[in-house]
Amino acid sequence: MARLRFYKVDMKYIRNLAAVDDKVMSVSPQNNKETRPFLGIIIVCNDKEYCIPLTSPKAKHINMKNREDFSRIIDKKGKIIGALNFNNMIPVTKDVITPLDIRENSNDSYAECGRKKILNVQLDWCNDNRDIIIRKANKLYHLVTDTPDKMINLTRRCCNFKKLEAVLEKYIAKSNNE
Repeated sequence: MARLRFYKVDMKYIRNLAAVDDKVMSVSPQNNKETRPFLGIIIVCNDKEYCIPLTSPKAKHINMKNREDFSRIIDKKGKIIGALNFNNMIPVTKDVITPLDIRENSNDSYAECGRKKILNVQLDWCNDNRDIIIRKANKLYHLVTDTPDKMINLTRRCCNFKKLEAVLEKYIAKSNNE
């Protein structure tokens, strides 16, 4: 089984998704988020590729527990170094994702080396927990799409996966016609 990798998602595609669902993580200049890439791991969920976004550690994560739509990424010392927001996962296609190179090289600044080191530890954690991540994403997808009324609070926190899949289908159709 191939190792997971981090991918960046095309900003224009993210904006198309955000136009139909305001739960899509913002990359908007109006929210001062234009420099933040939409970065995540790609898994297969309901026979479609989905990107589960990575987020940097925040103070609120200390008290948050892992749940159906959220997982903390913990390093070997027990420190929270990031999180996966399953509730914000989005459908993707190869045309809208770019693999992120997290190998350190001699041209990297000190800050860039530090960022890549953290990304490598985060990615190792994702690969160590790959099966759990895939099961969790698929379970969440089915809870939210098959029985949204049963888990109303969870459904409210999540992107509308079916709506986003429709945007993806339109994107694919438009790309095929060009």
